[in-house]
Amino acid sequence: MIAPRSRTGTLRAFLGRLARDDSGVAFIEMAYAAPFLMLLGLGGIEIANYAILHMRVSQIAVSLADNASRAKQEVVSGVPRMREVDVNEAFTAALLQAGQLDMEANGRLILSSLEVNADGGQWIHWQRCFGDAPYSSSYGEEGEGAVGTDLTGMGPAGRQVQAEPGFAIMFAEVAYEYQPVILGDFIGDKKVSKVAAMFVRDNRDLSRLYNPAPGAAVNDCD
Repeated sequence: MIAPRSRTGTLRAFLGRLARDDSGVAFIEMAYAAPFLMLLGLGGIEIANYAILHMRVSQIAVSLADNASRAKQEVVSGVPRMREVDVNEAFTAALLQAGQLDMEANGRLILSSLEVNADGGQWIHWQRCFGDAPYSSSYGEEGEGAVGTDLTGMGPAGRQVQAEPGFAIMFAEVAYEYQPVILGDFIGDKKVSKVAAMFVRDNRDLSRLYNPAPGAAVNDCD
């Protein structure tokens, strides 16, 4: 008669078989690696979206400056004029280019006319803004540099642009509050800002920004 195996022996045999069983190793390794792989994948999507946004905001700034440099109203026997409606149309074109970015709600468009004052210094003659984001110009406000030569130009240090006597530069600033796709908390400063500048393409009446009847909305920066 064969004696029954003890419970201890049965447990030892089970643990031995369990120790030798490697059929679930791949599953366990995948379980450990899956969170890291998911984080890398989602992070790649977020970084790619962030990089594309930088490119789009830069293109919007260039287009805004370019459109403003070309805009004018022809005047019979006179110099072409820049009007408030021309500024507004340049802003509208930028909004259309932005598309689903919703630049009006999440961004700020700033357009400045950089000119030369009577003392030969740089002067921000007028400045217009559009968009609800709480950003102001990083390089000067309307009226700055009206007298004297303290204002040396507009733009980042070492890359400032300067107007020439009798001509104006359309200086565009575009700021946008980044809207994260997935991992927004991993991105620190969510403000994306770009600048662009274009010389006015031909002669223009620089005495003021005109607003003939019926008057257009004035998008000042207050």
